[in-house]
Amino acid sequence: MKKALKITVNVFAWIVLIIALLVTVIVFSSDKNNGVANLFGYIPMTVESDSMVPTFKQGDLIICKDIDDINALKEGDVITFWTIIDGKRVKNTHRIVGINDTDGARSFVTRGDNNDIEDTLPAYASDIIGKWTNAKLAKVGKAMNFLRTKKGFFICILIPMAIFFLIELYKFIVALIEAKRPETPDIDEEEIKRRAIEEYLASKGEAVKDTAEKAAEVVKDTAEKVEENAEKAAETVKETAEKAEEKAEKAVEAVEDTAEKAEETAEEAVEKAAEEAEGGSTE
Repeated sequence: MKKALKITVNVFAWIVLIIALLVTVIVFSSDKNNGVANLFGYIPMTVESDSMVPTFKQGDLIICKDIDDINALKEGDVITFWTIIDGKRVKNTHRIVGINDTDGARSFVTRGDNNDIEDTLPAYASDIIGKWTNAKLAKVGKAMNFLRTKKGFFICILIPMAIFFLIELYKFIVALIEAKRPETPDIDEEEIKRRAIEEYLASKGEAVKDTAEKAAEVVKDTAEKVEENAEKAAETVKETAEKAEEKAEKAVEAVEDTAEKAEETAEEAVEKAAEEAEGGSTE
């Protein structure tokens, strides 16, 4: 995305520079040629009236071409020529509607497509600037006229050119700084993202592994404690049973002793009674 944006900005900057240079050449060449700019034989002209409607309108930019052979012009051609209007020498672009040859001097009768009458003065060979090439740019002539003013030239030409050269200077300085830095292997952004994801997953895997190991240790310790408690409980039950058995045996022994003593006492009582009975009968 960044590369595409950078390329777009560079292309736009170069287009602006080229247009600025073309306008600069047009302005300077027109100043040196009585207001007529000429670029490699092609002449950009701004339409100043609607006399040629609907062929082109006021404010349009038309492209004319130098004429190599004046005799090649014919009726129907549209030409730009110098003429006198209201006492001023101005440029005019009209269609040829007639050709005059007087003593070897050729002149052309012209008329605007939107006019009902022919132009007052004919166009002589020395007055002709160029022939229209049928190329026009709607409303661009107004912009061209603005660019020819000092204000328009400063705003639309000098400032963009200054910005362009400042940007290029900045790029040059950055390139010098980058050239002085130690070379580092170029790593694609996607490769960086992939490595970051792998490292993240690896760290998460280690964390999960550690957690599982700790859980296993806890379970093992718990099982060992449960086993120890079970063994202790079994020992306690065994000891309790043994003690109960001992107490039962002692109780049985005590009962037996008591029975023996009772039996002995009974025997003694019987014997005593017998003795007393024998003594009584003697008297």
